[in-house]
Amino acid sequence: MSLTWNEIQRIVFPQDADPDVISLYLDADVWAKVGEREVRVSDRGHLDDVLGRGRFRVGAGDRVSFASYFNAFPASYWQQWTNVDRVRLSVETSGSGTLLVYRSTAQGIPQRVASEPFSGTVRHEIELPVVTFGDGGWYWFDIVAGDHEVVVADGRWETDAPELRTGGASIGTTTFNKPDYCVRTLGALASDPTVREVIDRIYIVDQGNQRVVDEPDYGDVAALLGDTLAMIEQPNLGGSGGFARSMAETLEAGESDFIILLDDDVTVEPESIARAVRFARRTTRPVVVGGHMFDLLNRPVLHAFAETVDLKPFVWHAQPHDEVPHDFRFSNLRQTRWMHARMDADYNGWWFCLIPTEVVREIGLSLPAFIKWDDAEYCLRARDAGYPTVTLPGMALWHVSWLDKDDSIDWQAYFHARNRIVAALLHSPHAGGGLLMRDSKRWDLKHLLSMQYYPVTLRHRALRDILSGPDHMQRGMPTILGELRAAAADFPEKTVLKNDEHLPRTVEGKLVYPVPSGTAGPKGPRGVPLVAFTAKMTAKQWLTKPAPQNVAEPQVELSKRDGTWFRLPYFDSALVSTADGAGKVRYTRDPETFRRLLRESRRLHAELKRRWPELSAQYRAALPEITSREAWAPHFTTEK
Repeated sequence: MSLTWNEIQRIVFPQDADPDVISLYLDADVWAKVGEREVRVSDRGHLDDVLGRGRFRVGAGDRVSFASYFNAFPASYWQQWTNVDRVRLSVETSGSGTLLVYRSTAQGIPQRVASEPFSGTVRHEIELPVVTFGDGGWYWFDIVAGDHEVVVADGRWETDAPELRTGGASIGTTTFNKPDYCVRTLGALASDPTVREVIDRIYIVDQGNQRVVDEPDYGDVAALLGDTLAMIEQPNLGGSGGFARSMAETLEAGESDFIILLDDDVTVEPESIARAVRFARRTTRPVVVGGHMFDLLNRPVLHAFAETVDLKPFVWHAQPHDEVPHDFRFSNLRQTRWMHARMDADYNGWWFCLIPTEVVREIGLSLPAFIKWDDAEYCLRARDAGYPTVTLPGMALWHVSWLDKDDSIDWQAYFHARNRIVAALLHSPHAGGGLLMRDSKRWDLKHLLSMQYYPVTLRHRALRDILSGPDHMQRGMPTILGELRAAAADFPEKTVLKNDEHLPRTVEGKLVYPVPSGTAGPKGPRGVPLVAFTAKMTAKQWLTKPAPQNVAEPQVELSKRDGTWFRLPYFDSALVSTADGAGKVRYTRDPETFRRLLRESRRLHAELKRRWPELSAQYRAALPEITSREAWAPHFTTEK
């Protein structure tokens, strides 16, 4: 019986000549034969050897490994979640040399499984079992060139396992004043015929006043995409509102088996779109399939390998916690043993996430969260309905990092607090939310000790809104952002001082603390020292007044790195750099505000804990309604 082998993953190379990303496509360590042994001779970028999207040149006498993020095959994920029990490596080589195929164990130990010498132009087709990768492991291949260069072309990983679903995907992108990013992403998708084969529709939900359709290159891209592209304009409903609109449009069109959610400020590897669909078509049950996020401004750096939610304090974590962010320039797949163990996710960020439309039909649209926690809540909701989330290696994009942001102290503090607690009311298995109330009170106290009264005020509004019941979420969608931003006018700490003539002198000058080793940043006190620190600083803020000279002028100046919750409380006032480096803000201690907000924090958290069973029942009962198409529909207008 003849078998049909179908491509599930292409061997690809960078679309642009960026030396920073070459390590994501091949192992940049080059080996050469010296006498009877192989030695590492260089760490070249290989850009001159990239001959096209699917072609690469290996220099005479060189050895190049394709054990890389985008070109190795993540066998353990395919074994765990799909009907694939074997794959075939199909690749063409021109020249003379040897093709070596390796697999790895879950511990990252490489094992050679095949070797084929070649001369001339050869199509290699090597069948490989996918049955012993229960805990982890990858496949990859190396090319060792002989006395002349070798050209590698048209490589792909294939399977003879049938598709269990045959439909395509619609893409939904929510954008707010990022028209250049959107047009660039559309251009990348339009130029890749393999991606075009699996895409039914692309919805761009434009919620800004810098319109995508006004971008100079939009017309050319729109002409290439034709009817595939659908532009939608609506008021700013945040990420959750934009993605809810894409979900609703996809269900209404009824032509796609999947909806892929993409952020706007990204650069996508188009092959990842095709991989997501091919994986989802072969999963043994419908699953949410997520992609990884690399840093757009530091492109070899991976944000996380899996995203999890610790249900006791109800907080999200990037995993493996001690290993990420990870820089592929310094440690590629072969050198990074932890990356070979399969990691299971609780959710995937909506920077890149595929959701089967049957899941959307069953569990509804996005929570009306505006931003924050909408992706995590949705995946937890899907999990509760029997649909797990898989974050698939080799499926990724580059997203603008949040390292130069501190959204916990701006208007987003409201959404951080509210949506985390709402998600816990919906999904926490622990009585009273487990440790969530304790952790939330600690966040209030950290901000208060740091003289950050604006975020605490917004966090308290979030708690009051939660206590009012679930109806507030849809009701407040059109107005909440404006109200939160307007509230900043009452807080001098929210004025960013950018020009030297606006910056006040400080009483004691600038303080600089020793730079900690590693990348984790300074650590605060723990255990008994933390208890003593908290008691001492709370008493100081409650009982003492700031010195008059430290009210008239900031007492000290601190960098953003040094302006932490365990350093700011020692001062009456401080001038602190903003996270993006654009200016400085001034914090000044106010004992009366501190006492008022601390009392309110304790009162609100106590009431929330007391009413937890009642509120949890209310929010869970209301979830189908507030996430329905009918509840979202009134917000989907063209009036901005």
